[in-house]
Amino acid sequence: MANAAPVAWVTGGTGGIGSAICRALAKEGYQVVAGYHNPEKAKQWLADQQADGFDNIALSGVDLTNYDECVAGVTEIREKYGPVSVLVNCAGITRDGTMKKMAPEQWHEVIDTNLNSVFNTCRSVIEDMLEHGYGRIVNISSINGRKGQFGQVNYAAAKAGMHGLTMSLAQETATKGITVNTLSPGYIATDMIMKIPEKVREAIREGIPVKRYGTPEEIARAVVFLADKESGFITGANLDINGGQFMG
Repeated sequence: MANAAPVAWVTGGTGGIGSAICRALAKEGYQVVAGYHNPEKAKQWLADQQADGFDNIALSGVDLTNYDECVAGVTEIREKYGPVSVLVNCAGITRDGTMKKMAPEQWHEVIDTNLNSVFNTCRSVIEDMLEHGYGRIVNISSINGRKGQFGQVNYAAAKAGMHGLTMSLAQETATKGITVNTLSPGYIATDMIMKIPEKVREAIREGIPVKRYGTPEEIARAVVFLADKESGFITGANLDINGGQFMG
């Protein structure tokens, strides 16, 4: 049965940035549904959130690269909690390699997970949003989708394509009470970054004008802002959150 709280679906919700987004939205009173990839890790993650008092966070384990699974997942969310009013596309993977050495599988896996999934999720929720005359979609892109990156033709292409989708869908829904925006984080202090050798990590940090990494909470704060009902005049936009590392 649906509850009274607005529903936010966060793909990649159990990751470093995704976790911060889920918690920030939960604090704002949303019923949050977090997407995940690894069931065992997700189960422990949910237990940790509940131990911290976040009883309004749940899990959804659909394969984002499969359109039919996304539709079924949204149907289940609707039946349990209500229609999705906020969609945050935060799921993503890397399979790095130069073009000369990149296997087709590396290309397709990244495009499927990082870009095709955004079509699948947006298409799955858009009819409910149109019917209710309200929706907020926030797509988490990357600084590397803005400027490119050596060894990441697949990742950069997917993240750049994400904003192209954002701008087009924003135009289609501009008069329907639905906003669609992109966030492009730079280097954020997640476990993935912290696993980089310290010498390399320090060189990256020195290249950031503010001389530090961003935090997942800073990304989450921007998501909450764009998801708010009062942010209805912002659509088709990209917000760079990179400490000044790329301006353009």
